Amino acid sequence: MSVLTHESRGRTGPLAWLLVLGIVLAALNLRTAVTSVGPLLDQLAQGLGMTSVGTGLLTTLPVLAFATVGAITPTLSRRIGEHRLLLLALVTLGAGLLVRSLVDSAPVFLLSSAVALSGGAVGNVLIPTLIKRHFPARTGVMTTVYTTALAAGTMLAAAATVPIERASGDWHIALGVWAALAAVATLPWLALLRSDPARRRTRGEAAPGAAPAGLRGLARSRLAWTIAVYFGTQSMIAYIMFGWLPTILTDGGYSTGEAGFVLGVFTALNIPVSILVPVVASRFRDQRPVVVGLVAAYAAGFLGLWLAPVSTAMVWVVLIALGMGSFPLALMMLGLRTRTAEATAALSAFGQSAGYLMAGAGPLAVGLLREITGGWSLPYAMIFVVLAAQLVTGLYAGRRRFIEDEQRERVDAEPATIPA
Repeated sequence: MSVLTHESRGRTGPLAWLLVLGIVLAALNLRTAVTSVGPLLDQLAQGLGMTSVGTGLLTTLPVLAFATVGAITPTLSRRIGEHRLLLLALVTLGAGLLVRSLVDSAPVFLLSSAVALSGGAVGNVLIPTLIKRHFPARTGVMTTVYTTALAAGTMLAAAATVPIERASGDWHIALGVWAALAAVATLPWLALLRSDPARRRTRGEAAPGAAPAGLRGLARSRLAWTIAVYFGTQSMIAYIMFGWLPTILTDGGYSTGEAGFVLGVFTALNIPVSILVPVVASRFRDQRPVVVGLVAAYAAGFLGLWLAPVSTAMVWVVLIALGMGSFPLALMMLGLRTRTAEATAALSAFGQSAGYLMAGAGPLAVGLLREITGGWSLPYAMIFVVLAAQLVTGLYAGRRRFIEDEQRERVDAEPATIPA
Protein backbone atom coordinates (compact mmCIF):
# COMPACT_ATOMS: atom_id res chain seq x y z
CA MET A 1 0.00 0.00 0.00
CA SER A 2 1.33 3.44 -0.84
CA VAL A 3 2.37 5.67 2.00
CA LEU A 4 0.33 8.34 0.26
CA THR A 5 -2.96 6.62 -0.48
CA HIS A 6 -4.67 9.92 0.30
CA GLU A 7 -3.04 11.32 -2.86
CA SER A 8 -5.60 9.50 -4.98
CA ARG A 9 -8.28 11.55 -3.24
CA GLY A 10 -6.48 14.79 -4.04
CA ARG A 11 -5.17 15.75 -0.60
CA THR A 12 -1.56 16.50 0.27
CA GLY A 13 0.48 16.51 3.45
CA PRO A 14 4.03 17.03 4.73
CA LEU A 15 5.13 13.59 3.51
CA ALA A 16 3.79 14.30 0.03
CA TRP A 17 5.69 17.58 -0.19
CA LEU A 18 8.85 15.87 1.07
CA LEU A 19 8.48 13.31 -1.74
CA VAL A 20 8.00 16.09 -4.29
CA LEU A 21 11.15 17.81 -3.02
CA GLY A 22 13.04 14.52 -3.13
CA ILE A 23 11.95 13.84 -6.72
CA VAL A 24 12.89 17.36 -7.84
CA LEU A 25 16.35 17.26 -6.25
CA ALA A 26 17.03 13.77 -7.58
CA ALA A 27 15.93 14.75 -11.09
CA LEU A 28 18.23 17.79 -11.06
CA ASN A 29 21.17 15.38 -10.65
CA LEU A 30 20.36 12.62 -13.14
CA ARG A 31 22.16 14.21 -16.11
CA THR A 32 24.92 16.26 -14.44
CA ALA A 33 27.42 13.42 -14.94
CA VAL A 34 26.69 13.59 -18.68
CA THR A 35 26.36 17.27 -19.54
CA SER A 36 29.14 18.59 -17.30
CA VAL A 37 31.73 16.67 -19.34
CA GLY A 38 30.94 17.80 -22.88
CA PRO A 39 31.94 21.48 -22.49
CA LEU A 40 35.30 20.45 -20.98
CA LEU A 41 36.06 17.48 -23.22
CA ASP A 42 39.16 19.07 -24.82
CA GLN A 43 40.62 20.11 -21.45
CA LEU A 44 39.89 16.68 -20.00
CA ALA A 45 41.53 14.87 -22.89
CA GLN A 46 44.62 17.05 -22.57
CA GLY A 47 44.81 17.01 -18.76
CA LEU A 48 44.25 13.27 -18.45
CA GLY A 49 46.22 12.27 -21.50
CA MET A 50 43.10 10.59 -22.82
CA THR A 51 43.25 9.05 -26.29
CA SER A 52 40.52 9.35 -28.91
CA VAL A 53 39.41 5.86 -27.90
CA GLY A 54 39.05 7.08 -24.34
CA THR A 55 37.02 10.14 -25.29
CA GLY A 56 34.83 7.99 -27.51
CA LEU A 57 34.21 5.60 -24.62
CA LEU A 58 33.46 8.53 -22.31
CA THR A 59 30.75 9.83 -24.63
CA THR A 60 29.30 6.32 -25.06
CA LEU A 61 29.21 5.47 -21.34
CA PRO A 62 25.83 7.18 -20.66
CA VAL A 63 23.96 4.98 -23.14
CA LEU A 64 25.69 1.82 -21.89
CA ALA A 65 24.97 2.63 -18.23
CA PHE A 66 21.36 3.66 -18.80
CA ALA A 67 20.68 0.47 -20.76
CA THR A 68 22.45 -2.09 -18.57
CA VAL A 69 22.01 -0.78 -15.03
CA GLY A 70 18.48 0.38 -15.78
CA ALA A 71 17.52 -3.20 -16.69
CA ILE A 72 18.40 -4.59 -13.23
CA THR A 73 16.87 -1.72 -11.25
CA PRO A 74 13.48 -3.42 -10.60
CA THR A 75 15.26 -6.44 -9.11
CA LEU A 76 17.39 -4.19 -6.90
CA SER A 77 14.29 -2.24 -5.89
CA ARG A 78 12.45 -5.37 -4.74
CA ARG A 79 15.41 -6.43 -2.61
CA ILE A 80 16.46 -3.07 -1.18
CA GLY A 81 13.31 -0.95 -1.28
CA GLU A 82 12.54 1.98 -3.55
CA HIS A 83 13.45 4.81 -1.18
CA ARG A 84 16.61 3.11 0.01
CA LEU A 85 17.67 2.31 -3.54
CA LEU A 86 17.20 5.90 -4.73
CA LEU A 87 19.21 7.13 -1.75
CA LEU A 88 21.93 4.61 -2.61
CA ALA A 89 21.81 5.71 -6.25
CA LEU A 90 22.32 9.35 -5.30
CA VAL A 91 25.20 8.44 -2.98
CA THR A 92 26.75 6.38 -5.80
CA LEU A 93 26.25 9.25 -8.23
CA GLY A 94 27.85 11.75 -5.87
CA ALA A 95 30.76 9.45 -5.02
CA GLY A 96 31.52 8.86 -8.70
CA LEU A 97 31.39 12.58 -9.44
CA LEU A 98 33.66 13.36 -6.49
CA VAL A 99 36.28 10.74 -7.33
CA ARG A 100 36.53 11.74 -10.99
CA SER A 101 36.97 15.39 -9.99
CA LEU A 102 40.00 14.49 -7.86
CA VAL A 103 42.00 12.23 -10.18
CA ASP A 104 44.46 12.76 -13.00
CA SER A 105 44.28 9.23 -14.38
CA ALA A 106 42.22 8.54 -17.51
CA PRO A 107 41.27 4.94 -16.52
CA VAL A 108 40.16 6.03 -13.03
CA PHE A 109 38.24 8.96 -14.52
CA LEU A 110 36.39 6.59 -16.87
CA LEU A 111 35.66 4.10 -14.09
CA SER A 112 34.36 6.75 -11.70
CA SER A 113 32.26 8.23 -14.51
CA ALA A 114 30.72 4.79 -15.03
CA VAL A 115 29.95 4.63 -11.30
CA ALA A 116 28.28 8.04 -11.36
CA LEU A 117 26.27 7.18 -14.47
CA SER A 118 25.10 3.95 -12.83
CA GLY A 119 23.51 6.01 -10.07
CA GLY A 120 21.78 8.15 -12.68
CA ALA A 121 20.57 5.04 -14.51
CA VAL A 122 18.86 3.74 -11.36
CA GLY A 123 17.16 7.10 -10.89
CA ASN A 124 15.88 7.05 -14.47
CA VAL A 125 13.89 3.90 -13.78
CA LEU A 126 12.95 4.52 -10.15
CA ILE A 127 11.41 7.97 -10.36
CA PRO A 128 8.55 7.04 -12.75
CA THR A 129 7.87 4.12 -10.40
CA LEU A 130 7.74 6.38 -7.35
CA ILE A 131 5.41 8.78 -9.17
CA LYS A 132 3.06 5.90 -10.00
CA ARG A 133 3.15 4.54 -6.46
CA HIS A 134 2.74 7.76 -4.50
CA PHE A 135 0.83 9.99 -6.94
CA PRO A 136 -1.37 7.62 -8.98
CA ALA A 137 -4.03 10.27 -9.61
CA ARG A 138 -1.50 12.96 -10.52
CA THR A 139 0.77 11.22 -12.97
CA GLY A 140 0.63 14.09 -15.48
CA VAL A 141 1.38 16.80 -12.94
CA MET A 142 4.21 14.90 -11.29
CA THR A 143 5.71 13.95 -14.66
CA THR A 144 5.72 17.67 -15.46
CA VAL A 145 7.56 18.36 -12.21
CA TYR A 146 10.04 15.54 -12.86
CA THR A 147 10.83 16.33 -16.50
CA THR A 148 11.11 20.06 -15.82
CA ALA A 149 13.63 19.43 -13.04
CA LEU A 150 15.48 16.96 -15.28
CA ALA A 151 15.69 19.52 -18.10
CA ALA A 152 16.80 22.25 -15.67
CA GLY A 153 19.58 20.06 -14.27
CA THR A 154 20.69 19.10 -17.77
CA MET A 155 20.92 22.73 -18.86
CA LEU A 156 22.50 23.90 -15.59
CA ALA A 157 25.41 21.46 -15.80
CA ALA A 158 25.97 22.23 -19.49
CA ALA A 159 25.83 26.00 -19.02
CA ALA A 160 27.58 26.49 -15.68
CA THR A 161 30.54 24.09 -15.88
CA VAL A 162 32.69 26.25 -18.15
CA PRO A 163 32.11 29.51 -16.19
CA ILE A 164 33.00 27.65 -12.98
CA GLU A 165 36.16 26.31 -14.63
CA ARG A 166 37.15 29.79 -15.82
CA ALA A 167 36.48 31.36 -12.42
CA SER A 168 38.43 28.70 -10.52
CA GLY A 169 41.03 28.00 -13.18
CA ASP A 170 40.70 24.27 -12.53
CA TRP A 171 38.49 21.72 -14.26
CA HIS A 172 38.67 19.51 -11.15
CA ILE A 173 36.68 22.11 -9.20
CA ALA A 174 34.21 22.63 -12.05
CA LEU A 175 33.36 18.92 -12.07
CA GLY A 176 33.45 18.53 -8.28
CA VAL A 177 30.67 21.09 -7.77
CA TRP A 178 28.12 18.59 -9.06
CA ALA A 179 29.05 16.08 -6.36
CA ALA A 180 27.91 18.67 -3.80
CA LEU A 181 24.55 18.97 -5.56
CA ALA A 182 24.13 15.19 -5.36
CA ALA A 183 24.88 15.31 -1.62
CA VAL A 184 22.08 17.85 -1.11
CA ALA A 185 19.67 15.59 -3.03
CA THR A 186 20.20 12.75 -0.53
CA LEU A 187 18.71 14.70 2.39
CA PRO A 188 14.97 14.21 1.65
CA TRP A 189 15.53 10.50 0.98
CA LEU A 190 17.30 10.07 4.31
CA ALA A 191 14.15 11.44 5.93
CA LEU A 192 11.95 9.18 3.79
CA LEU A 193 13.66 5.90 4.67
CA ARG A 194 11.04 4.99 7.26
CA SER A 195 8.24 5.44 4.75
CA ASP A 196 9.72 3.03 2.20
CA PRO A 197 6.83 0.85 0.93
CA ALA A 198 9.17 -2.15 0.80
CA ARG A 199 9.42 -2.05 4.63
CA ARG A 200 5.81 -3.20 4.77
CA ARG A 201 6.57 -6.44 2.87
CA THR A 202 8.68 -9.38 3.81
CA ARG A 203 11.46 -10.42 1.47
CA GLY A 204 10.10 -12.32 -1.52
CA GLU A 205 6.48 -11.30 -0.90
CA ALA A 206 4.87 -9.83 -3.99
CA ALA A 207 3.19 -6.48 -3.77
CA PRO A 208 -0.60 -6.45 -4.12
CA GLY A 209 -1.58 -6.07 -7.74
CA ALA A 210 1.95 -6.67 -8.98
CA ALA A 211 2.54 -7.15 -12.66
CA PRO A 212 1.99 -10.77 -13.70
CA ALA A 213 5.36 -10.89 -15.48
CA GLY A 214 8.70 -9.12 -15.31
CA LEU A 215 11.16 -8.13 -18.02
CA ARG A 216 10.99 -11.54 -19.68
CA GLY A 217 7.22 -11.27 -19.95
CA LEU A 218 7.47 -7.73 -21.32
CA ALA A 219 9.75 -8.99 -24.07
CA ARG A 220 6.65 -10.77 -25.42
CA SER A 221 4.45 -7.68 -25.13
CA ARG A 222 3.60 -5.65 -28.23
CA LEU A 223 2.71 -2.64 -26.08
CA ALA A 224 6.02 -2.82 -24.19
CA TRP A 225 7.97 -2.98 -27.44
CA THR A 226 6.11 -0.06 -29.01
CA ILE A 227 6.80 2.04 -25.91
CA ALA A 228 10.47 0.97 -26.02
CA VAL A 229 10.78 1.91 -29.71
CA TYR A 230 8.96 5.20 -29.12
CA PHE A 231 11.33 5.96 -26.25
CA GLY A 232 14.32 4.90 -28.36
CA THR A 233 13.40 7.02 -31.38
CA GLN A 234 12.88 10.17 -29.33
CA SER A 235 16.18 9.59 -27.51
CA MET A 236 17.93 8.98 -30.82
CA ILE A 237 16.70 12.30 -32.20
CA ALA A 238 17.83 14.05 -29.01
CA TYR A 239 21.34 12.55 -29.15
CA ILE A 240 21.62 13.46 -32.84
CA MET A 241 20.62 17.06 -32.17
CA PHE A 242 22.89 17.56 -29.17
CA GLY A 243 25.79 15.94 -31.00
CA TRP A 244 25.38 17.26 -34.53
CA LEU A 245 23.37 20.51 -34.47
CA PRO A 246 26.47 22.74 -34.19
CA THR A 247 28.06 20.93 -37.14
CA ILE A 248 24.88 21.25 -39.20
CA LEU A 249 24.88 24.99 -38.57
CA THR A 250 28.59 25.57 -39.19
CA ASP A 251 28.36 23.57 -42.41
CA GLY A 252 25.59 25.96 -43.40
CA GLY A 253 27.67 29.06 -42.75
CA TYR A 254 27.24 29.83 -39.05
CA SER A 255 30.26 30.70 -36.97
CA THR A 256 31.19 28.45 -34.06
CA GLY A 257 29.91 31.05 -31.60
CA GLU A 258 26.60 31.45 -33.42
CA ALA A 259 26.14 27.67 -33.57
CA GLY A 260 26.85 27.42 -29.85
CA PHE A 261 24.27 30.11 -29.13
CA VAL A 262 21.60 28.26 -31.15
CA LEU A 263 22.44 25.03 -29.32
CA GLY A 264 22.05 26.89 -26.02
CA VAL A 265 18.63 28.18 -27.05
CA PHE A 266 17.64 24.69 -28.16
CA THR A 267 18.71 23.24 -24.79
CA ALA A 268 16.93 25.97 -22.81
CA LEU A 269 13.67 25.39 -24.69
CA ASN A 270 13.53 21.90 -23.20
CA ILE A 271 12.38 23.43 -19.91
CA PRO A 272 9.14 25.10 -21.11
CA VAL A 273 8.46 22.14 -23.41
CA SER A 274 8.82 19.77 -20.44
CA ILE A 275 6.24 21.85 -18.59
CA LEU A 276 3.80 22.19 -21.48
CA VAL A 277 3.62 18.70 -23.01
CA PRO A 278 2.59 16.63 -19.94
CA VAL A 279 -0.05 19.21 -19.05
CA VAL A 280 -1.53 19.05 -22.55
CA ALA A 281 -1.19 15.26 -22.83
CA SER A 282 -2.98 14.67 -19.53
CA ARG A 283 -6.07 16.45 -20.89
CA PHE A 284 -6.61 13.77 -23.55
CA ARG A 285 -8.18 10.39 -22.90
CA ASP A 286 -5.30 8.93 -24.87
CA GLN A 287 -2.11 10.52 -26.14
CA ARG A 288 -2.36 9.89 -29.88
CA PRO A 289 -3.22 13.50 -30.81
CA VAL A 290 -0.14 14.69 -28.92
CA VAL A 291 2.03 12.06 -30.65
CA VAL A 292 0.88 13.32 -34.05
CA GLY A 293 1.43 16.97 -33.10
CA LEU A 294 4.96 16.37 -31.85
CA VAL A 295 5.98 14.33 -34.90
CA ALA A 296 4.56 17.07 -37.13
CA ALA A 297 6.67 19.68 -35.30
CA TYR A 298 9.74 17.49 -35.73
CA ALA A 299 9.05 16.92 -39.43
CA ALA A 300 8.51 20.60 -40.17
CA GLY A 301 11.66 21.55 -38.26
CA PHE A 302 13.94 19.01 -39.93
CA LEU A 303 12.49 19.74 -43.37
CA GLY A 304 13.22 23.43 -42.82
CA LEU A 305 16.78 22.77 -41.66
CA TRP A 306 17.32 20.58 -44.71
CA LEU A 307 15.78 22.72 -47.45
CA ALA A 308 15.24 26.29 -46.23
CA PRO A 309 17.87 29.06 -46.16
CA VAL A 310 20.28 28.73 -43.27
CA SER A 311 19.35 32.24 -42.10
CA THR A 312 16.00 30.86 -40.91
CA ALA A 313 17.58 28.05 -38.87
CA MET A 314 16.36 29.41 -35.54
CA VAL A 315 12.74 28.95 -36.62
CA TRP A 316 13.31 25.30 -37.45
CA VAL A 317 15.32 24.66 -34.30
CA VAL A 318 12.41 25.98 -32.22
CA LEU A 319 10.05 23.56 -33.98
CA ILE A 320 12.44 20.67 -33.32
CA ALA A 321 12.66 21.72 -29.67
CA LEU A 322 8.86 21.51 -29.52
CA GLY A 323 9.06 18.01 -31.01
CA MET A 324 11.43 17.12 -28.16
CA GLY A 325 8.31 17.06 -26.01
CA SER A 326 8.22 13.40 -27.04
CA PHE A 327 10.63 12.76 -24.12
CA PRO A 328 8.28 13.80 -21.30
CA LEU A 329 5.45 12.13 -23.22
CA ALA A 330 7.41 8.85 -23.33
CA LEU A 331 8.02 9.10 -19.58
CA MET A 332 4.30 9.73 -19.02
CA MET A 333 3.44 6.59 -20.96
CA LEU A 334 5.45 4.47 -18.52
CA GLY A 335 2.90 5.34 -15.83
CA LEU A 336 -0.20 5.76 -17.96
CA ARG A 337 0.08 2.34 -19.61
CA THR A 338 0.34 0.46 -16.29
CA ARG A 339 -2.01 -0.08 -13.35
CA THR A 340 0.54 -0.71 -10.56
CA ALA A 341 3.89 0.69 -9.46
CA GLU A 342 5.46 -2.76 -9.90
CA ALA A 343 4.39 -2.87 -13.54
CA THR A 344 5.64 0.69 -13.99
CA ALA A 345 9.05 -0.36 -12.65
CA ALA A 346 9.26 -3.29 -15.07
CA LEU A 347 8.06 -1.22 -18.05
CA SER A 348 10.37 1.67 -17.14
CA ALA A 349 13.37 -0.67 -17.02
CA PHE A 350 12.43 -2.47 -20.22
CA GLY A 351 11.47 0.62 -22.21
CA GLN A 352 14.43 2.73 -21.19
CA SER A 353 17.04 -0.03 -21.47
CA ALA A 354 15.93 -1.13 -24.93
CA GLY A 355 15.31 2.47 -25.96
CA TYR A 356 18.73 3.79 -24.95
CA LEU A 357 20.43 0.91 -26.76
CA MET A 358 18.59 1.92 -29.94
CA ALA A 359 19.32 5.60 -29.39
CA GLY A 360 23.06 5.11 -29.06
CA ALA A 361 23.33 4.12 -32.72
CA GLY A 362 21.83 7.40 -33.97
CA PRO A 363 24.74 9.86 -33.72
CA LEU A 364 27.16 7.21 -35.02
CA ALA A 365 24.93 6.49 -38.03
CA VAL A 366 24.64 10.19 -38.84
CA GLY A 367 28.42 10.57 -38.70
CA LEU A 368 28.99 7.58 -40.96
CA LEU A 369 26.39 8.71 -43.52
CA ARG A 370 27.81 12.23 -43.57
CA GLU A 371 31.35 10.92 -44.03
CA ILE A 372 30.33 8.55 -46.84
CA THR A 373 28.28 11.09 -48.81
CA GLY A 374 29.98 14.34 -47.82
CA GLY A 375 26.59 15.96 -47.24
CA TRP A 376 23.44 15.91 -45.16
CA SER A 377 20.83 14.41 -47.50
CA LEU A 378 21.23 10.82 -46.31
CA PRO A 379 21.39 11.77 -42.61
CA TYR A 380 18.17 13.75 -42.98
CA ALA A 381 16.56 10.84 -44.84
CA MET A 382 17.54 8.57 -41.94
CA ILE A 383 16.00 11.02 -39.47
CA PHE A 384 12.70 10.92 -41.36
CA VAL A 385 12.72 7.12 -41.22
CA VAL A 386 13.21 7.39 -37.45
CA LEU A 387 10.30 9.85 -37.27
CA ALA A 388 8.08 7.43 -39.21
CA ALA A 389 8.88 4.71 -36.67
CA GLN A 390 8.15 7.17 -33.86
CA LEU A 391 4.74 7.98 -35.36
CA VAL A 392 3.72 4.35 -35.86
CA THR A 393 4.80 3.19 -32.40
CA GLY A 394 3.45 6.33 -30.74
CA LEU A 395 0.00 5.82 -32.24
CA TYR A 396 -0.08 2.29 -30.82
CA ALA A 397 1.41 3.16 -27.43
CA GLY A 398 -0.65 6.34 -27.10
CA ARG A 399 -3.97 4.53 -27.08
CA ARG A 400 -5.52 4.00 -23.64
CA ARG A 401 -4.55 0.42 -22.69
CA PHE A 402 -2.57 -1.32 -19.95
CA ILE A 403 0.34 -3.74 -19.85
CA GLU A 404 -1.32 -5.91 -17.19
CA ASP A 405 -4.48 -6.33 -19.28
CA GLU A 406 -2.47 -7.30 -22.35
CA GLN A 407 -0.50 -9.87 -20.37
CA ARG A 408 -3.67 -11.30 -18.83
CA GLU A 409 -5.32 -11.60 -22.24
CA ARG A 410 -2.28 -13.40 -23.60
CA VAL A 411 -2.29 -15.88 -20.70
CA ASP A 412 -6.03 -16.47 -21.11
CA ALA A 413 -5.55 -17.07 -24.84
CA GLU A 414 -2.87 -19.72 -24.32
CA PRO A 415 -4.24 -23.29 -24.46
CA ALA A 416 -4.41 -25.04 -21.12
CA THR A 417 -1.93 -27.85 -20.53
CA ILE A 418 -3.68 -31.20 -20.11
CA PRO A 419 -1.90 -33.37 -17.52
CA ALA A 420 -0.74 -36.74 -18.76
